Amino acid sequence: MDKLHWKSAAEIARLIREKKVTATDALEHFLARVDRFNPKLNAIVWQDRDRARTRAKAADAALAKGEVWGPLHGVPMTIKESYNIAGSPTTWGDPALKDNVTETSALSVERLERAGVVLFGKTNVPLMLADWQSYNAIYGTANNPWDTSLTPGGSSGGSAAALAAGLTGIDAGSDIGASIRNPAHYCGVFGLKPTWGIISPKGHSLPGVVTYGDISAIGPLTRGAEDLDLALDAMAGPDDIDGVAWKLDLPRCPAGSLKDLRVAVKLADPNSEIDGEYADKMQALVDALAKRGATVKEAEPAIDTRRLHEIYVWLLRAATSARTPEADISRWTAAAEQAGPGKLPYVEQMVKGCTMSHREWLGLNNERMKLRRQFNAFFQDWDVLLCPAAASAAWPHDQKGERWQRMITVNNKRVPTTDQLFWAGYSGVVYLPSTVGPAGLTKAGLPVGYQAIAASGRDKWATAFSRLVEREIGGFIAPPGYE
Repeated sequence: MDKLHWKSAAEIARLIREKKVTATDALEHFLARVDRFNPKLNAIVWQDRDRARTRAKAADAALAKGEVWGPLHGVPMTIKESYNIAGSPTTWGDPALKDNVTETSALSVERLERAGVVLFGKTNVPLMLADWQSYNAIYGTANNPWDTSLTPGGSSGGSAAALAAGLTGIDAGSDIGASIRNPAHYCGVFGLKPTWGIISPKGHSLPGVVTYGDISAIGPLTRGAEDLDLALDAMAGPDDIDGVAWKLDLPRCPAGSLKDLRVAVKLADPNSEIDGEYADKMQALVDALAKRGATVKEAEPAIDTRRLHEIYVWLLRAATSARTPEADISRWTAAAEQAGPGKLPYVEQMVKGCTMSHREWLGLNNERMKLRRQFNAFFQDWDVLLCPAAASAAWPHDQKGERWQRMITVNNKRVPTTDQLFWAGYSGVVYLPSTVGPAGLTKAGLPVGYQAIAASGRDKWATAFSRLVEREIGGFIAPPGYE
């Protein structure tokens, strides 16, 4: 099992199918690494080893009879704490939900298990999945394996940290504000935020909540780009109600190499300044794409990005308002009123998003549809739009005060962490798929990632871009100290 922990899920599954390693041995290998490395990372916060061992033995027995459950047969897996797994607590980091043990599993969990995974644990999250850090009063703080003083991102921070440190074979998270994408970026792994609605979120929910939220999507995090497609194919599709009427048939990207791709590039925007080191890595990737024959050009839809960002924050906060305590809204309102009009724009946007009328929401939704049509027209000429995933590499843990009060350093200036939500909403508010993959290391040795956005329903174009970049330029790099 030479360095099994650095292999992709596809490679692990292949080794198991070829009987070069058993599912049982693969599981024990990862469990031993969890024992060794998880105490300093606190990435994995719940485990059911007995259930996983029983499942791994069954996978080996099935294979001995010539039965292959699916493309991920026997692959050890963890998943974000917010997914329901029968018999496990699903708390979303809220102490009030610490005893919320669900009797059923999320639909996507059932589908991943049908694809063959051996699920053994859950990964750390922030309270209510509402931060680009991953800490809560139940499980504590998740750390970045590249530097434990830094955030691994959020809200799927535990997932990305576990993958980067080689503690699991594959994982899955959720994303309404880059909660798959920023952890992948900060930890140097792959993530896919799929087209909104193509993966049913049934069972990825708080107790009693059965409606599906606006903007929010669930999807995979991986060490290998090929795994994004394997997990997407396993997870995607309608729920039992919608499945009566429609089936999902994602088109395949025909590109066989980077030279077959048309790549539009957007490396800057006035809504969120990008740190120079990160921008340099993105430019180096652009240069490498051009060298390998891809059609590359600075281009973006002709839209007002300031307005797009406003619409995103308003609709984002409207989408999460049902789980936002009244005390938070009152506190934000008081802060905005004390500061005066225009002094705390993000806070004012949060308040409006949480309290707007349905009539106002309908007007914003109509504007969003116009933006969707503009993006769709743009992608008639381009296969992917390459842009940043955040404003900088990972930053130090900061759990003081309100999220909107916290600052990070970008180009030697202190700026609000919330500014970089622009890069989350740029594709998120218009429901577009985007992958994040490794773009290299900064001078300080920290990973940064690109974001590749594709047209609605063309998720396989975004994953193809990541797969081809991995093959022709480079992909996952293991953090030091986890051999």
